[in-house]
Order: sequence, then structure tokens, then C-alpha cells
Amino acid sequence: MASLVGAGIFAILLVLSRTPYIQDIFPWVDFFHMALVVHVDLSVLLWFMAFAGVLWSLNSSNRFLGVGWLSLALAVVGAIMIVLSPFVAAGKPLMSNYVPVIQSTFFFTGLIVFAIGAAVLVLRSLVAVPPAKLWRGGEGSIRIGFYAASISTVFALIAFAWSYDIVPDVFDSTQYYDLLFWGGGHLLQFTYALLMLSGWLWLANACGAKMLLTPRVASGILLLGLLPVFVAPVIYLSFAGDMGAYMEQFTDLMKIGGSFAPVPLGLAILYGCLVTPGTLETTPQRAALLSSIVLFAIGGGISLMIGDSNTIITAHYHGTGGAISMAFMGLTLHLLPRLGYREPDLKWASRMPYVYAAGQLMHIFGLMWSGGYGVQRKVAGAAQELHGFAQTAGMGLMGLGGLIAVIGGIMFLVVVFKAMRRPA
Repeated sequence: MASLVGAGIFAILLVLSRTPYIQDIFPWVDFFHMALVVHVDLSVLLWFMAFAGVLWSLNSSNRFLGVGWLSLALAVVGAIMIVLSPFVAAGKPLMSNYVPVIQSTFFFTGLIVFAIGAAVLVLRSLVAVPPAKLWRGGEGSIRIGFYAASISTVFALIAFAWSYDIVPDVFDSTQYYDLLFWGGGHLLQFTYALLMLSGWLWLANACGAKMLLTPRVASGILLLGLLPVFVAPVIYLSFAGDMGAYMEQFTDLMKIGGSFAPVPLGLAILYGCLVTPGTLETTPQRAALLSSIVLFAIGGGISLMIGDSNTIITAHYHGTGGAISMAFMGLTLHLLPRLGYREPDLKWASRMPYVYAAGQLMHIFGLMWSGGYGVQRKVAGAAQELHGFAQTAGMGLMGLGGLIAVIGGIMFLVVVFKAMRRPA
């Protein structure tokens, strides 16, 4: 939750730094890149992996609890160091893909400590397997999805280490870290997708949605979503020094394998939700589920439009990333009373997903619109070169949508903190 609070604060500043007219008030450009590093790492890497830790812990038995607490301590220390690094140690922000970094020993120490904490928890989730009776039926499908995500994370961690071994230190800083994080970053997308899809199944079950798929078929689809990660070692073993081919192979792996599971499972769950009447009690879960599916479908569709390095790429990952966040938010609302807290406020918990999704959609369409007119990603202020009305209007829509999405995120935090304030 702390990572979301920090990410939200930096998101507000980032949105303002790219919004026409407001961007001229302050000298944003120098600040923009430092804030972007922290925002992306908090809102994607730390938030997604932190919630993955929640799901893996729920999917584990009581064995090796001490190891679980150790992993949490390491992750917390690493996260704090990442957040403090802009203020503690001066360093150059580098806008590398998947894991943007600040070029300082303090930042990299925090990143490594966080990664070790995540690795420890992943390994615990693979050995602290719950009893066989819990792997049956619909619950078993969800558990298989979480377990598959653990496996893909192991492959991602190995990929990061393998890339460190094969990527020569002859490139400029940003390009070097692009190459370093390229393979593992792509594999982590399969982890996030598997967790999201398992979350969709859980939320659909909570809503009482009619499922077209049997648990066995749903499990098979989730395992199909894991299958592409096994191609990664082949890419590394066949590496002959051509960095362009290395990057292209992982891009193709994501393009082809990324739709194996989300498309059939998403369509089946969407149909089940639409033909099943909702109940008042499950409105928050249903709203979060539908919003997540829509965001993921739009974000995935936008990926087909990607060509040059412009804000269409940003629109794509805000769609898919927003969908994953929305699924995790819905699961949080569903889990609160089951973890001993109060039921979340029904009215605000039901509205929050639609506010967040509406803001994200405006943000996405603004970025896509501007990208179509050549506005570049990872720049702010005058560097955006907003010369025409279309470019300015697109980025204005982006700014308004971003602020609405932040309001949705704040609503989520308020609902959760109110429910956690005292036990049920």
C-alpha cells in the first residue's frame, strides 16, 4: 500500500509535468526524469511484486514462515532505499525499459536487496505447497495460476542474471540497462499476467459468474500462459552476440505468447459476468473485474499499433498495467473481510473501479492520440514539442485522465485504510 501512496504522489507531479500550460510554471524537465524512475518502479515493480507476495503467501502452507518474514523485511528495506535514493545519493536518472534506474550505488543496493527479498519468497512459495485437497475444483485453478506465476518469476530472475553475464559493458548507460533488463522484464510480464488472470477467476467466482470453462480447462489455459517462458533459455543459449536479434526475439515472444491465456480466459469470464445478474454485495468485485478486462483488452489492442518510440507505447503499458492494478485492487477489496478487517464501504468501493478505469481510459486515449501525431515518450515540458492543436489537445486529455485515475487510486486507498482501521 505504501508503494501505491508514493506512486500516486509522483504520478500527480508527472501528469502535471506533461500537461499543456501547467508544464510551463516550473522547471519540470530535470525533475521529470527522476520522478519518472521512482514512479515506474513504485507503481509497477514494487506494487506488483508486493501484491504477488500477498498472493503467493496465501497460496502457501505454514511451512518456513520465518523465511517469509525474512523476505518481507528484505523487500521493505530495499523499497525504502529505492524511494530515498533521489534524496540520499546524487545520481543520473536513466529511462531504461522495464526497470528505470538512478545511477547510484545506493539505488542499486536497494534494488538488489528488494530482488533478493522477492526471490526468497518465490522459492518459499515453490516448496511450501498446500495440501493436495486444496488443488481441486475452481480453487485449484486459481492456485495453479499463482504457482505458475512463481515459476515464471524464477525464470525472470535467472534471465536478469544471464543478461548480466552476456551483455557487454560497451554501450551507453541507458542502452546498457535496456539490454540488461530486457529479457527478465519481458518474462515478468508473464508473471503479472498469470497473477491477473488468476485474480479474474477469483473475482468471477466471488461474483457468482457463470463459468463456461471447467476448472480443468481453466487450469490448462493458465498453464498455456506459462508455456512461453520456457522459450527464454533457448534465446539465451542461441545468443551469438547480436543484441538486435536478442531484443527482437523477446519482443516476438511477448507478442505471440502474451495472448495465449488472456484472450480465451478473458472472453469466457466476460461472457459469464454479462449473463449472470450481479448482487449488491458483490458490486465492487464485479466492477473491478469488468474494468480490468476492458483496460487489458484496450491496452493489448494498442500494442498492435506500436511502431516508433512515441506515446502510443506509453498508452499500451498504461492499459495493461492499469488492468493488472485494477485486478489487484478488486482482490484487495474481496480479501479485506477474509483477513479479519471490516467490509469496505460498499458505495465507494463500487464507484472506485469505474472512476479509476474512466481516468485511465482518458489518459490512454490522450497518449494514443498524441503518439499518432509524433509526440515522444519519456519527455516533458518544452521537449514534447506540442506545436499543433491536435498534439496539445491529446496531451490535455492525457493530463485530465491521469488526474481522474489518481483520484480513483486515492478512493481505493481511503476505502482500504478505513476498512483496516479496526478489526471486524
